[in-house]
Amino acid sequence: MKREICISGFGGQGVLAVGKSLIEAGMNEGLEVTWAPSYGPEMRGGTANCSVVISDEPIGSPVFNFPTDLIAMNLPSLLKFEPRVVKGGIILVNSSVVDQKVTRDDVKAIYVPCVDIASELGNLKVANMVMMGAYVEATKIVKPETVVEMIKAMFGVKKPELVPLNIEALHRGIACAK
Repeated sequence: MKREICISGFGGQGVLAVGKSLIEAGMNEGLEVTWAPSYGPEMRGGTANCSVVISDEPIGSPVFNFPTDLIAMNLPSLLKFEPRVVKGGIILVNSSVVDQKVTRDDVKAIYVPCVDIASELGNLKVANMVMMGAYVEATKIVKPETVVEMIKAMFGVKKPELVPLNIEALHRGIACAK
């Protein structure tokens, strides 16, 4: 098993955090992982993406041109990276802000209203965790329980009040991809 994931959006949407969360969950499950961030100098509001590789075998390179999976949090990301996704890959789209559909029929498209769900939960900052849940469900790359434990470890000491919110966002994302 090897997944090469491009996670892309505007700075401030939490795309780098999704990538880091995926690799931490992968490491906790004993998988091989790499994470390579890329962002414009303006950070929040500028473009941001990261490349993540998760594998059950050693990873030869963290660099790839053709991802197996794409998480597109905004329209420019979908337009830029959709053509590069391998045949049979998965594209997850933040349908709250992207009104276009995936144009290819040789990939699986999943539309997740991340911002809408985050708004229902009362905190727009958890939109990325909604998408994380959808990705975990769609790919089965890691167990949801592993991500829950990672959330507890990440927020538990400094911001314990955020643990239930992020776990709920994760579960809402999982439900979207079922």
